Amino acid sequence: MSGVLDLGYARLDLAREARQGLPEVVYGPGKTVEQISGIVTGLLEHNTGPVLVTRIEAETAEAVMARLDPGAHDEETRGPGPYDGQPYDPGTYDGQPHGPAMYDAEARLLCWRPSPAGDFRVTVVAAGTSDRPVAAEAVAVAAAVGLDTTAIHDVGVAGLDRILQVRDRLQTADAVIVVAGMEGALASVVGGLVRAPVVAVPVSTGYGASLEGVTALLAMHASCAAGVTVVNIDSGFSAAMAVHRIAQSLANAQSRVSTPGGAR
Repeated sequence: MSGVLDLGYARLDLAREARQGLPEVVYGPGKTVEQISGIVTGLLEHNTGPVLVTRIEAETAEAVMARLDPGAHDEETRGPGPYDGQPYDPGTYDGQPHGPAMYDAEARLLCWRPSPAGDFRVTVVAAGTSDRPVAAEAVAVAAAVGLDTTAIHDVGVAGLDRILQVRDRLQTADAVIVVAGMEGALASVVGGLVRAPVVAVPVSTGYGASLEGVTALLAMHASCAAGVTVVNIDSGFSAAMAVHRIAQSLANAQSRVSTPGGAR
């Protein structure tokens, strides 16, 4: 079957980039260094866009980089990434055909060929400091796929004035990702403040009745703010990908309007 690369231990969906605008993303847990390296090599050779490995721990990421980018994974490529530092410049590849990998330890994201930031702006809002790792994943993935990404932290509803103080920043975003545990109320608050799409990420932070994120998940699904999208518990990745789809749809619609004969 065309569009599939059979490695024996994995069958790579090489046509996904053509269908969805982004190569297949690699989920790191449960895979060996050799398997991740082989999968990434296949994706880099047969696709042109960013190649991402999610939920990969630092030790495994270092081993993969050592196999694929020998001599290239220095302090610059192991920097904090787009979450706390400056976005990686995809034009600087040090002569390598695919460029050195970038590893964001907080987001646990390993990335080759990150896309430059486009015009679509997404703001990631985290309710509390304990939600930061999930927010980091959302920010890092969104930045890697070319979204203009910013983060706002510690604006949970227990101090409602905090989210109101950043209301103007929220209203300039083209989409907002809300990351919250406990009862997950921040998603409803933000959903009532902005007109942009809101993607809510329930987080497994909180005490007993929080049920490891289930309470936030159900509360976000039951939100009175119409149109809030809810993804899986702790999945900053899913939220970033949802916004990526929204951004692509907007770009396609704008292209139809600007193309002679394309407007409807």
